[in-house]
Amino acid sequence: MRLSHKLGLAGLAGVGAAALWWRKNPSACPYGQRFWVQAPHPFITRARLRQVLAPAPGERILEIGPGTGYYSLPVAQWLAPGDTLDLLDVQPKMLEHTLIRAKGEGIENMRSTVGDAQQMPFPDHTFDAAYLTVVLGEIPDQEAALRELRRVLKPAGRLVVGELLGDPHWVSPKALRQRAQNAGLRFERQAGGPLGYFARFGVAS
Repeated sequence: MRLSHKLGLAGLAGVGAAALWWRKNPSACPYGQRFWVQAPHPFITRARLRQVLAPAPGERILEIGPGTGYYSLPVAQWLAPGDTLDLLDVQPKMLEHTLIRAKGEGIENMRSTVGDAQQMPFPDHTFDAAYLTVVLGEIPDQEAALRELRRVLKPAGRLVVGELLGDPHWVSPKALRQRAQNAGLRFERQAGGPLGYFARFGVAS
């Protein structure tokens, strides 16, 4: 076997080992590796998110784990004048990066908060809608985060969760529905297939 082939196989093995470790040890993508969250998100496109999230005038929306603003910037622009997009992330550098990008594009309706999705610093029934994309699997206690999302959503609020196959922290539709149900959320519909999907939930009565 040629040396180049050996090196290639060793590299693939290293990537596989890193992905396996990351899956078993969920954590947020470090700011130093932000190129992962800046890459295109096939199958969970911005247009599909807009269709499922369906932002309406007069709403306050929350994004968990915005990264460097891949979805944040377009979502903020979809909102009506005077409406707000709140960003919550455990990493201040991610929030700072997103806000700098927003300022450069003249977007002024974002508000950022440093915090943990498992214990959010928001009052009950604050938001009309919330979303998180390829983020839930990075949270150590997913059900705790989903319970918190249910708490901060208004009774008629909605939650959208996006997942992309190939992400080390992929959450399958079946697992997501069960965890959401345990957290008091009601499945409404899914957009997308096995390679990537958005699932929408309401607050269970």
